[in-house]
Amino acid sequence: MAAHFLFLALLALASSHAIASDPSQLQDFCIADLHSDVFVNGFVCKDPKMAKAEDFFFSGLDKAGDTGNKLGSNVTLVDVNKLAGLNTLGISLARLDFAPYGLNPPHTHPRATEILVVLEGTLYVGFVTSNPNQLFTKVLHEGDVFVFPQGLIHFQFNNGKTNAVAFAGLSSQNPGVITIANAVFGAKPPISDEVLAKAFQLDKKTVDWLQAQFWMDNTN
Repeated sequence: MAAHFLFLALLALASSHAIASDPSQLQDFCIADLHSDVFVNGFVCKDPKMAKAEDFFFSGLDKAGDTGNKLGSNVTLVDVNKLAGLNTLGISLARLDFAPYGLNPPHTHPRATEILVVLEGTLYVGFVTSNPNQLFTKVLHEGDVFVFPQGLIHFQFNNGKTNAVAFAGLSSQNPGVITIANAVFGAKPPISDEVLAKAFQLDKKTVDWLQAQFWMDNTN
């Protein structure tokens, strides 16, 4: 009986791990056919005999993103939509550029853990745990690394007077991003102002004003 329960426990752990991550590849690679009309969880594989080096190549992360916006930041994401060879490999990356006092606003990646390394400047970063909502923060300098657990709200802020640059690795070919302010106040169609007024303890006029703002997403 004990062995039976042990087997069930191990099966449950293995199943939960499989469900919580990108599908594992069953061959060396599965280059995404981005033009296929077949809808699957991920992308259909291109015939491996048609593979070429360009399927595994992306150029341009040496160039700074445009930070001339209200947030003063820019995220250049390289996911499976830009690099077809990432399909089924469970990984992607991004370049983050910050003007002085630029912000990558509170957001989550529903399908990925993020690990970030600062190349230039300094960043004040942090994430908030699920209930109870504990905040973990750190000021990062060149060469410092910080990890943001999957699905948790996190942010990066350039608290210096010079530009900052960081690179991030994400544990999904398509990590997704939910920018909190956009999702709450910029949803289309809008969330009821009565709901938001009660949720945030605001009056409806304030909620209506917030919903009328331009809520930008700084990802490419």
